Amino acid sequence: MLGVSGSIAAYKAALLVRLLVKEGAQVKVLMTPSACEFITPLTLSTLSKNEVGVAISEGGSWSNHVMLGRWADVMLIAPASANTIAKMANGICDNLLLAVYLSATCPVLFAPAMDEDMWLHPATKANVGKLLSYGHRQLPVHRGELASGLFGEGRMAEPEAIVSYLYSFFSGKTADKPLAGKKALVTAGPTQEPIDPVRYISNHSSGKMGIALAEALAEAGATVELVLGPTHLGTQHTGVNTTRVVTAADMFERCSALAPQSDLLVMAAAVADYRPSEVAAIKIKKKDDDMRLDLEKTTDIARTLGAAKKPGQVLVGFSLETNNERENALKKLKEKNMDMVVLNSLNDAGAGFTHDTNKVTLLSADGKEQTLPLQSKQDVARHIVQAIIDLHHA
Repeated sequence: MLGVSGSIAAYKAALLVRLLVKEGAQVKVLMTPSACEFITPLTLSTLSKNEVGVAISEGGSWSNHVMLGRWADVMLIAPASANTIAKMANGICDNLLLAVYLSATCPVLFAPAMDEDMWLHPATKANVGKLLSYGHRQLPVHRGELASGLFGEGRMAEPEAIVSYLYSFFSGKTADKPLAGKKALVTAGPTQEPIDPVRYISNHSSGKMGIALAEALAEAGATVELVLGPTHLGTQHTGVNTTRVVTAADMFERCSALAPQSDLLVMAAAVADYRPSEVAAIKIKKKDDDMRLDLEKTTDIARTLGAAKKPGQVLVGFSLETNNERENALKKLKEKNMDMVVLNSLNDAGAGFTHDTNKVTLLSADGKEQTLPLQSKQDVARHIVQAIIDLHHA
């Protein structure tokens, strides 16, 4: 059951229906009235070989939304506009698509499509959070040119990627997908702690290692939520949903919301330990030879999640060290109630921030230790994920 809502991305529904039918799927399409302004029901009816539903009643007859809701193996809303997401989240039922959605007994997937400011608005984030709490699955939002002419997040996933996601969704747990059905939370990148509107405190993290881990977890079958700090990098992997944040407080808020529903927690971000206790409202001008900042501690995300860790959850952290490396890493492992810590040394050539390669040692709470040779961050990520799989199964 494909639901098409009012968005310029509705034009992609034609290719999506065509690809699904080509793959042997039976497809029925529902459209909101506003979706009909972007693409005609006749187009989607011709491609799906089924009548398209728009109105609850028409010509003295009505569409049995209850039976439609029970017909499908999966209901996919693509594109899912900000308006339709809000209505889904709050149980509003003012068109046929929403009536079928509220009657659906099958899994529900949705592919958001909107301009970046709408996607990043707190109301939209809250509505998406509600849908995820209902057990629905969100397809990743892509970055690119938007209808407004701006460049940013908000593009609907491409039809080919959606079909690939559906294959993964229905594939079930296999030897190649040992984490199928599991939810993973990954943090990556730096944070930026503002001093004034111009300056901030940060670090050299690029986010490469965390992004590689998110992709490796998705390849293993997990549904991944990536909380990514300020970096120009990202991922287009269909199994990874990215939320971009700026400060340590932003990252903590998002992780706190996602952690209770996650099976695997991988804290790879380089989160600032301190932030300015006061942020100037205007740019600080040069006055004296010296300038002093008062700093306060940020919330320790890994420690907080470790304290609240539920039975069966696996928590993995990173420890980037320059001295007393193993000792400091083991201390973090114990104090933060981690199951494994990944020791990174800045003393190893080709390892650490910005590099495409890394050299790490995996230290587990059960006393196991594994040192990996220098290799690409993608290969390191696969080794770490295999260790996570072993921990989770244990």
